[in-house]
Parts: sequence; C-alpha cells; structure tokens
Amino acid sequence: MVRKSMLKPTLFATVFILLAVYAFFNTFIYPIDSSSKSFSILSTDFPRNPLNVSPVKVYMYDLPRKFTYGVIEHYMMARGSSLKVPVHDVSVLRVSDPDEADLFYVPFFSSLSLVVNPIRPAGGIGSEGPVYSDEETQEELIEWLEGQEYWRRNNGWDHVFICQDPNALYKVIDRVKNGVLLVSDFGRLRADQASLVKDLILPYSHRINSYNGEVGVENRNSLLFFMGNRYRKEGGKIRDLLFQVLENEEDVVIKHGAQSRESRRMATQGMHSSKFCLHPAGDTPSACRLFDAIVSLCVPVIVSDRIELPFEDAIDYRKIAIFVDSTSAVNPGFLVSMLRTVTTEKILEYQQELKLVKHYFEYEDPNGTVNEIWRQVSQKLPLIKLMINRDKRLVKRDLPEPDCACICSNQTGIINTL
Repeated sequence: MVRKSMLKPTLFATVFILLAVYAFFNTFIYPIDSSSKSFSILSTDFPRNPLNVSPVKVYMYDLPRKFTYGVIEHYMMARGSSLKVPVHDVSVLRVSDPDEADLFYVPFFSSLSLVVNPIRPAGGIGSEGPVYSDEETQEELIEWLEGQEYWRRNNGWDHVFICQDPNALYKVIDRVKNGVLLVSDFGRLRADQASLVKDLILPYSHRINSYNGEVGVENRNSLLFFMGNRYRKEGGKIRDLLFQVLENEEDVVIKHGAQSRESRRMATQGMHSSKFCLHPAGDTPSACRLFDAIVSLCVPVIVSDRIELPFEDAIDYRKIAIFVDSTSAVNPGFLVSMLRTVTTEKILEYQQELKLVKHYFEYEDPNGTVNEIWRQVSQKLPLIKLMINRDKRLVKRDLPEPDCACICSNQTGIINTL
C-alpha cells in the first residue's frame, strides 16, 4: 500500500528540504587541509575538542542522479515548473577515499521522494512519461547499496540516512535499520528498527518567523495559543478532546487550521502574542509546531506522552517547556488553572532559556541545527564500532523479541509536569 507523506507537499517544504540538504553537503563537510583527501564532519566554526580527538571522517556516496537531483526534477516537472535549483558538483564534496572514512552518508532525498509519490507528469492522467514511484525508488536504492563493498563490509552499521518524514524509507526500513537514522520521532518505527541508542532525533524546521524581540509578557495578552488540525489519527486524537475543554476558556486561543500562507501569518501573530503555546501529539508524537513555539519564545506546553526530543544532551527541556500527561490535560479546567499559577518571573525564566537555545532550531544558522546534528552523529561513532564488532562475533539466531542492545525508550512511566 502506497503511503502518503506527513508533510504537506508545498513548494515551501520542498525548498526547505533542498536548503537543508545543501547545508549538509556544502557547509559542514569541509577539507581538513588543502592537500588532504579526507573531510571532517565538523564545521571549522565548531569549538575544537580540548582532548584533540581526531575529527570524524565521512564518505558521501556519489549516488546515481535518480536518487538525488532526479527526485527534485520529478517534483518540479510534475507541477509544470522549470527546475530552478542551484547546480552543485556533488562529487567534489565527497570524501575521496572511503578507506579513510569512519561513516558513510547516503544522500538520498527520502522525504522529498515521499512527497513526489505518486505524481504523474505535468498534464495529468494520460500524459506520456512514467509515473514516479517512491516504493520502486527505495527498492532500487537498496539494491544499489547492497552492491557496494563498504555497505557489505559492516552490514550498514556505519551508514547515515536522513528520513525525517515519519513514513520516509518505510518500504525498506528493515534493510537499513542497522544504520544511523536521522528521524523526527519513533512514532512509526518498532523498537527493533530505531532507538535513541543508535539514531538521532531531528527537529522539524519551524514554519513561522522567529521572534526577535526581548523577553517579556507585556505584549503577550493570550494565556495559551494553538492553531492546527483538530482531527488527527492515533495519538493525535487527544487534540479533539483538548479543543472541547479549552475552546471556551478565557484568554485561550485555539483554532482549527490547515497549512497555508495565511495560516502561517495567523500562527506567527498568535505565538508572538501568547505566553504559552500548546503542543499536543499529532499522527505521531512530534510536529513542527513545537519548534515554531521555541523560536517564538512562547513557552511550549507539551501534551504528548511518547515524544522524543532533539539534542537532549545539550538542552534541558524542563527549563524551556512544561510537560503535562494526557490524562490530566483533558480534565476540564486543569490545564488553564495550572498555567495561571505560573508567575511572570517564571515565564521570563523560560523565555530567557528559550532565547539561549533557539539557535539549535535554526537550520540556516552556521552554528545551528545542521552543525548540532553532525556533532551528535559523530558522538555515536564509539557505539557504532562496538555494534560492528559485536555483530561480527555473535552467533546468528532467531530471537523471540528484539535484542535489548537496540532498545532505548521510556519504559519508566514517569510523568513530567510542573
């Protein structure tokens, strides 16, 4: 069954994905020196390691064009648009000697491929030309990878994939699950496919403009703001319940709305003028709305019991957000009463912390999201080497449940609130 992207297939989303990919290719993989054939994964602007540990080296596969710019071309042609994308020679950005590499980056545009699928060529049904198939493209990618010496050498453990859309690479996920998966959450992944041990949580790009003013509550007249789709599946069903208990509360702005330019304008205005911003679960535990709130200095109120968050070794989210369990949040009056007890002084503390960490969620910032992603990936290298060596010495056997070495999730039942 063909799956649809969780991302609305707008030009905005596509352009941003391209910018993020170019940031990965062009900004943060640089020559160590003019004579070296190796490349470092860390930016020259990133603080030097005081222990002088050698930087992690990455080899970027020179994938066949159909897995990179070919996906972009399908997207543009299907909409009758010309391809207006800067031309980059990907080969000059690759680590030239894979034998020197610690990690292997697979630059397949997996989320964009999902957005394209299924799209007919410009002109609609009956037009000449093939129909793009994300599933076929995924299968062809794995066939290509499995033919590569360096994939077979370590069974894919040292390979890195971007699959930010929750459904990206879904067709072949069991064949790439040994690799480092860069994902938005684990909502669509089993415990034997992904975990915090080997994978990395990425923040969504924020859709609204950052708040560039100072901390303060003088111009934040609303207590709580939410704008988004009221009706979602799975864990997101809590949204309708929250609407029911909040829509008649004083100083609370809660609106149903879909993605559009006008919706983004209204969301920007609402988040910039509210003290707290609600983040309920959607179809999966995470959504871009959380990161909209962070860059708006609007204190996130997170009602998503299974959420995982990016960069938690660098960010203590208790200092920037309030966590409320789903059962308590849908009790009439509970959420609003709790938020009204938060003092102005405490709100200002939250805002100060938000201002300190917001650069982690700016993809365009040279020292922002992309830099942090690669720092986090590089820190997984010792574990990757452990798993490679362990995998090679284990006796192969059928297990009744996932190997516990691959599992890292919240099993404690601890509830975080104020």
